Amino acid sequence: MPQPISEDMSSVKLGRHHLLTTLVTTAKTPRGSVGLGVVSVVVLVAVIGPWVAPYSSTALVTAPFAKPSSAFLFGGDDLGRDVLSRVLDGGWELLIMAVAATAFGVIVGAAAGVYAAYARGRLDSLIMRTVDVLLAFPSIIFALLLVSILGPQLWLIVLAVGMSHAPQVARVLRGATLDVTERDFVKAAELQGEGQTRIIGKEILPNLVSPLMVETGIRLTYSIITIAGLAFLGFGQQPPAPNWGTMINENRVAIVANPWGVIVPAILIALLAIGVNTFTDAVARVTIGIERRPEQLGLVDNLSAEL
Repeated sequence: MPQPISEDMSSVKLGRHHLLTTLVTTAKTPRGSVGLGVVSVVVLVAVIGPWVAPYSSTALVTAPFAKPSSAFLFGGDDLGRDVLSRVLDGGWELLIMAVAATAFGVIVGAAAGVYAAYARGRLDSLIMRTVDVLLAFPSIIFALLLVSILGPQLWLIVLAVGMSHAPQVARVLRGATLDVTERDFVKAAELQGEGQTRIIGKEILPNLVSPLMVETGIRLTYSIITIAGLAFLGFGQQPPAPNWGTMINENRVAIVANPWGVIVPAILIALLAIGVNTFTDAVARVTIGIERRPEQLGLVDNLSAEL
């Protein structure tokens, strides 16, 4: 019975360790360390913030649009709530929703793209034509349409944003899968009579780690921007609950009186999106060998030799 050649099997085993190796290598590059540092700061603010906020995020503690003072570092918002407290308490739900929407979109899109590429034929055509139809709708329009019909429920926003990502992910992963399916170790597994599910899980997916990581980072950036944009439009966490996107909308009417209610949440959203995008770009550069240092290349070579 035919056996996969040793070089192909080593490639598959290396693919299973590729995720951790790539992330570690990326974090050591200048671009990756900057992106990771920026994201870490914003995540820390969002996660720790509710526990260290000086006031309740919904309590009326000062005059509307009060100027910054020693008691209120960024002043008051449109109703007299502490801007700093609302900023500290307004990011964790955005993070959770963005990560959930990204995970849903990547899983659905990757499953569709990989299976379409491996199945070929009519099923491939059916899946990709469906993807083409979904791609015709801009993500923000698709999300607004769904939320407008069924209501601004948080799970529905996650579903809508995730579904808007799935077509792009499917296209990228289908292209990557078409290349992998032509390799010798996949052909050998087919000759051994292994089932489609096992071949996809054991032979194909480990070799799609790099494009999957890059695509996940890109989709996470879009999720952050889209969910914050929906909150700005009123489709998100409903008042009086704090939300960075909602805060921008609430305080823009008096941006001259106290701009901090708009500036601070806008900066945090921008930093989060820029940080994720910078780290994703570093991952992409590492996977094609642009930013690998000699000692990092040696790490990968040693791992290959051990396998």
